[in-house]
Amino acid sequence: MSEMSANTTPGPIERRAGPITLGRVIALTAAAGLFIGVIVGPILGSHSALAADASTSTTPEHTVTVSGVGEVSVAPDVADISIGVTVQKPTVAAAQATAATSMTAVIAAVKKDGVDAKDIVTTNISLSPVYDYSSSAPRLIGQQFSNSVKITVRNLTSLAAVVDDAMAAGATTIGGIDFRLDDPSKVQTKARQLAMADARSKADALTSAAGVAVKGVATIAETTTQPSPVYYSAAMDSKAAGVSTPIQTGTTDIVVQVTVSYLIG
Repeated sequence: MSEMSANTTPGPIERRAGPITLGRVIALTAAAGLFIGVIVGPILGSHSALAADASTSTTPEHTVTVSGVGEVSVAPDVADISIGVTVQKPTVAAAQATAATSMTAVIAAVKKDGVDAKDIVTTNISLSPVYDYSSSAPRLIGQQFSNSVKITVRNLTSLAAVVDDAMAAGATTIGGIDFRLDDPSKVQTKARQLAMADARSKADALTSAAGVAVKGVATIAETTTQPSPVYYSAAMDSKAAGVSTPIQTGTTDIVVQVTVSYLIG
């Protein structure tokens, strides 16, 4: 029994690692690669984003913005006239018939003066009741019928004759005369060139004072001003048209304004 007690005293337990196999090598390598990816991946990702931002960022261009104006004055070659007939009669039928007769005579008269049918356009026809308000209760006393046409006169030497003959034929109102160019494109081109030259002159003066120079054009914006109509409005008495109506055509101004942003450096 004593021998058995001595032999059964517990000693240190020895554990030996098993042999290093190919499977263990592969597993260790994969684990190491995953660890490195977790640590290094975000760093590389942030560097890539920084590189992309750096490549897309650009230095803003330096510009100077100025306005230029080009104005060309020319003699107009076309006139638009508004001519009307207004008639008041006791009934609608009578007012319409009288106004129709007068307007037919007006159109025939201006055609004899060289106005083409395509240049005569009806612009307004209206009918309204007329009341007497002198008593306590308004009283219907008639009907007013109006008819207006726009006439384009392309031969300005006949303009005075058109006005006078229209009044003699029965026109009661001249709503206005608008002088213009039939084709303003050539004049607008000239005004545009003057506007750009004006803008460049201002830009050169500013950049020279600042010690830089114009390198190019960034943006251009244009505004074209059409000539303002010349209005003449009055009620006419055809019986008083014994003297030819004096009409002065004057000049028509075509104005182009540009706003230009120049690149400078």
